[in-house]
Amino acid sequence: MDDIANDISSSIGRRIHAERVVRSWSLAELAERSDVSKAMLSTIERGMTSPTAALLVRIAAAFGMTLSTLIARAELQGGGLLRERDQPVWSDPATGYVRRHLSPVSDMPLELIRVQLPAGAKVSFPAASYAFIRQQIWMISGRLEFTEGEIVHRLEPGDCLALGAPSDCVFHAPGPDAADYLVALARS
Repeated sequence: MDDIANDISSSIGRRIHAERVVRSWSLAELAERSDVSKAMLSTIERGMTSPTAALLVRIAAAFGMTLSTLIARAELQGGGLLRERDQPVWSDPATGYVRRHLSPVSDMPLELIRVQLPAGAKVSFPAASYAFIRQQIWMISGRLEFTEGEIVHRLEPGDCLALGAPSDCVFHAPGPDAADYLVALARS
């Protein structure tokens, strides 16, 4: 599993570097736009660390894309069918959050992501990470407390929530089991 995590970290690092180069941005410019230090960006680009979801969201937002798009560009080769064995799986080293990118690369504005959040874990994303997307969350199993700005939504299996205007968000799996849910993203 460590080799797989290292391969994914390396792929993500190469993609971040490629996105930066295609924009003719220096490391300092990406650091300023993403509010991630140059040292950390350099370490990520070289595949020397597995970045957290919070860091990747800030980097993706600096590029004007979603976390899903950034990871998909790093891992997917294209085609209409994406077999389960080929779906990129990424785990946040800070929280144990696991995301599986289900959608094949295409020009469709829709992406499907399956997320498993361990019991007790919390993941926070700033409003900027939602600036380019609309999303819905559909609960598969477990429970999820989703804080959207000042509003707390308590989701149980079968519940579906359409997110409102971009705001700071927190995903929390209160337990006793992990929260397993599908996120449908529509790009603007």
